[in-house]
Amino acid sequence: MPLANTPPDGTESHGARAFWPSMIGPGVILGLAVVGMAQPGPAVVAALATGGAGWWLSRRLARPVERPVAGLAPVAAVEDVPPFAAILDRLPDPLMVIAAEEADDLTGRRFLFANAAARELFKIQHQGALLVTAVRNPRVLEAVDEALFGGVEGVVEFETGGAQGRAWLAHARPLKDAPGRSRLALLALRDETDARRSERTRADFLANASHELRTPLASLSGFIETLRGHAKDDPGARDRFLGIMLAQAERMSRLIDDLMSLSRIELNEHIAPLGRVDLAMAAVDVIDALAPQAREKSVGFDPVLPPRGGAVVDGDRDQIIQVIQNLIDNAIKYTPKGGVVRVEIFPGLSAEAAGAPRDAAAARMSLLTPDHDTAERYAVLRVTDRGPGLAREHLPRLTERFYRVEGQKSGERSGTGLGLAIVKHIMNRHRGGLTVESVQGEGATFGVYLPMAKAGGEPVSPPPIVAEA
Repeated sequence: MPLANTPPDGTESHGARAFWPSMIGPGVILGLAVVGMAQPGPAVVAALATGGAGWWLSRRLARPVERPVAGLAPVAAVEDVPPFAAILDRLPDPLMVIAAEEADDLTGRRFLFANAAARELFKIQHQGALLVTAVRNPRVLEAVDEALFGGVEGVVEFETGGAQGRAWLAHARPLKDAPGRSRLALLALRDETDARRSERTRADFLANASHELRTPLASLSGFIETLRGHAKDDPGARDRFLGIMLAQAERMSRLIDDLMSLSRIELNEHIAPLGRVDLAMAAVDVIDALAPQAREKSVGFDPVLPPRGGAVVDGDRDQIIQVIQNLIDNAIKYTPKGGVVRVEIFPGLSAEAAGAPRDAAAARMSLLTPDHDTAERYAVLRVTDRGPGLAREHLPRLTERFYRVEGQKSGERSGTGLGLAIVKHIMNRHRGGLTVESVQGEGATFGVYLPMAKAGGEPVSPPPIVAEA
């Protein structure tokens, strides 16, 4: 049973230990009175005075000491919890401490500690989980083993899979072995995705721009040389050549705009967008903006849309507008005069239902399939044209940069060949999907599906978009 002045945390105080020695003096005085060596009355008074003074001093000198008392649970050893665990848990970079016993036991590497960023990245459920269940890259595992059993620091570059791949730099460093414990190593990761994407974007932009701009620049140079020569006094030739030069300059402008747009999208493709968008209202805005272009070509619209607020998705409104505009613009280009472009939106579908085929006779392909949860619900946007359709062999290459189906023309305002590539990268950033179905001679249907917004909050309705001149 604990002493009366034992603190509730199970530690014995310094005052409790000092109390009993202070009773020695009163005990001696009372003993002298018992054996007749002191008068009983004065001896009792002296004993009480001495005992009271000793008790008061013991209370004044009371100081808690951390000593376990029998019967109470001991405090957890400090070595079981890494120092500064709360601080490490809030670091943005994944950080792990790996423990291992034997070099031959390949399944014995376990997480002794993993901060919040590491638990989220590798889906670590509990302390002590096996390293191989989370990290499967053989180069990273080899670097960890070298740190554990060879005492060698290592740096490894690797990428995580999935629709939104990430580039990482892994640092494996040995830690000093604790007495009676297994070998320890520190595994720290640094996200290199932005740097890698920036390098790739610059290289791709230069390669694509130099390749695609060569033809219009050569045309402009040739026409300028002709106008400076024998055609300078021919008004008819001059007007015709200037018209061609204007068209080539506009094509270069559109090409540069699309390349810059694609580069920006790819750079931030791994970062999920913030915001909410009413997909139906965005489609209405795009249809209104493209109405003059459709009327000029005598093409009509057949929208099948849910009511306002019925298809709210998570996303960046400007980019979703760009997706819808690219799909409807393509449908207008390829639909013959007097045809109809059908725009449909269906909310609340699973990923399997959103990407399911609609026409058994059509050639179909999923151009982008997102990593998804079975409980996730999607809103699907489908745009159907009445153009020449696409042969099955062309479907896998539709989202390649500058890919054009041979023998098909989209009218006077030719595209850059980047529209579907932009759509694919935007949908990948939004954790969505992209499908295509086509029947040759009857038209094609492009479908995109985006995760629906969770309950709570309403999307902000910005002003409608303005059609380009």
